[in-house]
Amino acid sequence: MMNFIPIFPLNIIVYPGEPLNLHIFEPRYKQLVKDCLEGKKPFGIPTVLESRIGELGTRMEILEVVKEYDNGEMDIRTRGVDIFKVLEVVKEIPEKLYHGAIVDYPANVMQPGDTDIARLILKELKRLYALLNLEEKFPAGKTSMLSYEIAHVIGLTKEQEYELLGIFTEIQRLEYLRKHLKNITPVVQELEKVKARIQMNGHFRNLSLDDFTL
Repeated sequence: MMNFIPIFPLNIIVYPGEPLNLHIFEPRYKQLVKDCLEGKKPFGIPTVLESRIGELGTRMEILEVVKEYDNGEMDIRTRGVDIFKVLEVVKEIPEKLYHGAIVDYPANVMQPGDTDIARLILKELKRLYALLNLEEKFPAGKTSMLSYEIAHVIGLTKEQEYELLGIFTEIQRLEYLRKHLKNITPVVQELEKVKARIQMNGHFRNLSLDDFTL
C-alpha cells in the first residue's frame, strides 16, 4: 500500500512500539507537528545514514504534547507504529517548509517468534549485563516483540540496528540477534576471565612450576 507521509529525517533507528520523546525547535518541524496534530495524522522518521536518507523508516504517532513554549517550540511524546520503505522523497510541498515521501508499508510479522530462541537470547544478554555490572538495567519482562524491545541494548552498531529494521518476521529478527550474540561470545568469555583475575587480586594462591610452560 503506497501512501504520502510528512517526514522528519533523523540519524536514529526507531522500532515499532518504541517510545520516543522529541524536542521540536526547527520551524519546518514545528509546522509538521502542528499539521499532524490538527489532522490527527502520523509522520515518518526515515533513518539518515552517512548524511543520506535511507530506504527504511518508521511511521510515528504523536501521543502527547508535553509542553509548548512561547516561541512555538514543543516537547512531544511519540511512539513507533510500523516500518515503511521510501519510494520517493518529495522535497517541494505547497506552502510547507518540511519534506514528505511516497512510502510503501511492507508486510511485517509482529507475532512473537520461537520462544526457545527468545529465552536463549535473554539468558545470554543477562550474562553480559552481569559481567558489565549493569544488572539493574537489564530489560526484564521482555517476552512479546523481543527483537524490537532489546535491539538498542544488545550491543548492535547503528548499521546493524538498521539491518534489523529491514527484517520483517520476528523469527528472522531473533535469529539475527542470536548470531550477533554468538559473534560476541569470545568477548564475553574474555570479560569473564578478566573479571576472575581481578577477583583473585590480593588472594593467596597455590601455584607451582606445573602451572607454567618453561
